[in-house]
Amino acid sequence: EVQLVESGGALVQAGGSLRLSCAASGLTFDDYAIGWFRQAPGKEREGVSCISADGDIYYADSVKNRFTISRDNAKNTVYLEMNHLKLEDTAIYYCSAGFWTPFYGEPEWGSMDYWGKGTLVTVSA
Repeated sequence: EVQLVESGGALVQAGGSLRLSCAASGLTFDDYAIGWFRQAPGKEREGVSCISADGDIYYADSVKNRFTISRDNAKNTVYLEMNHLKLEDTAIYYCSAGFWTPFYGEPEWGSMDYWGKGTLVTVSA
């Protein structure tokens, strides 16, 4: 059974930092792209960042130069380092596994194969 488990969500003040983790099991981790999506109340889900099996990276314009994605294949884990957090970063953050390369542009939720249950990030003023 494939499992993706997010952790690291918390309440943080604007300008602060958090590191989210996505731990995967039940799949050949090295073969999969891992993407982070988020959904804020009343808003559509958006692709935040993605790292391919080869290490290619995507960032949404809204998080460029603030968020950093990385993967540790030895630990079957992907991290999302989030700095200079803004109120509008408040959302449930989900990780997902599937096939993605930069050719496809923004990763799409429906094109991924597996999804976690999410972790809540709340940014306060």
